[in-house]
Amino acid sequence: MRLKSDFVSQDVDGRRYLIPTLGQEFSGIARGNRSAAFLLDRLATETSFDALVDAMCEKYDAPREQISRDVQEFLNSLRAIGALEE
Repeated sequence: MRLKSDFVSQDVDGRRYLIPTLGQEFSGIARGNRSAAFLLDRLATETSFDALVDAMCEKYDAPREQISRDVQEFLNSLRAIGALEE
């Protein structure tokens, strides 16, 4: 999976924004925190769910089960706006 090339990710004042380009059904702006930015950076290239969870576990001190749920929730949010290519 990876972030669709029709979406641009940009940092502004410590927040990460995900902005669709022309031709997308989603016409808003999605805003995320540092964890979202971390995941979006990894989704710039082809990756897997397990690789995302592994990367988050290396970066953050939290139970793997919680990180796994959080990553799944984040990916579901990207799916909902059509930003994820699988």
